[in-house]
Amino acid sequence: MKIAYFNANLKVGQDGVTRCVYKMIDGAIERGHKAIAVTSTPPSSEMSIPIYGVPSVILPLQKSYRIAIPGYQAFAQYLEEFQPDILHVNSPCTLGYSAMKYGRQFGIPVVATYHTHFPTYLRYYNLDHLEELTWRLSRRLYNKVDRTFVPALPILHELDQHGIQRLEYLPNGIDTGAFGPINRSDEWRRRFGKGENPVILFVSRLVWEKDLRVLAQAFTELRSHRDDFEMVIVGDGHARREFEEMMPGAHFLGYQSGRTLAESYASADIFAFPSATETFGNSLLEAMGSGLPPLVAAAGGVLEFSQHGGNAWLVAPNSVSAIAEGLRRLLEDAALRRRLSEGALRTAHERGWDEVDDQLIADYQDAIENPRLIQAA
Repeated sequence: MKIAYFNANLKVGQDGVTRCVYKMIDGAIERGHKAIAVTSTPPSSEMSIPIYGVPSVILPLQKSYRIAIPGYQAFAQYLEEFQPDILHVNSPCTLGYSAMKYGRQFGIPVVATYHTHFPTYLRYYNLDHLEELTWRLSRRLYNKVDRTFVPALPILHELDQHGIQRLEYLPNGIDTGAFGPINRSDEWRRRFGKGENPVILFVSRLVWEKDLRVLAQAFTELRSHRDDFEMVIVGDGHARREFEEMMPGAHFLGYQSGRTLAESYASADIFAFPSATETFGNSLLEAMGSGLPPLVAAAGGVLEFSQHGGNAWLVAPNSVSAIAEGLRRLLEDAALRRRLSEGALRTAHERGWDEVDDQLIADYQDAIENPRLIQAA
């Protein structure tokens, strides 16, 4: 099977979507299939498959991202040479639309994954009035592909309510060989105070839709009552400078990946996950795989695998007081942290990438053999 992947950003480690796309590609290659990828932001180093960049411009609200110039002319030659059996769209931008149009024009099945819940992002940039337009644009893309994979059932149900058709449940996985308690480091902990205080960790792109303001206010509220903990932030993004100003005394480590990131997860004591806009929550699952008890905003795709009191401590989303109180509870209750840690590890080990990749390849084959849309001649 020959698969062509499309994602606006393929800069290694840029975000959870990019990591998922590379895991899909690796899974296909390991199973004997061939792949190429098309992107508006190529990686800076050579990868295991051919990756083709297309002309693009900077995205105004997210300057670390680029958006492709519309049209499939820029990548048509690559696909003509590769002769793919199926196209997989991973971002609902101009590149995704162009891939969909190419597939429809030349009779190639197209599937998509709904990675990012863009309609919910608008409220963080005072663009609420564009939410219905965003849903209309989403329907225009996803209702013209053979099927759309959705990583969490709560999001799948929401998409269905908004008129998006041919949805299939396919969760993301975790590389349990990369993330685990074995990566815990006392040296890491000694970087913050003397390593004696419990450490609350937050890992994310530093963008407002991750509910940074809520976390900053909860941190301030908690800090006003106690100073017996450390706050560590891993990640980078356009909101970092202002976010740092809102978090005096927190430790900002910047972007991390690989072993360094795994060490941060495993060496902390509590994971804070305030985002209410997630389609799945990849960093949450990575924290769980590291044995880190998480505090989780009870909204969106994270409800797919977060059970209150079992593997996570769920609190009301967008609530400063709920997050501050939840963190206080976890700081003071070591037995609860141990219970959540054990549950988190069990959850992560039930969600390996092998099973996900096996199902994805089977779905590719089914889409090729039994297309649900009549392809254009």
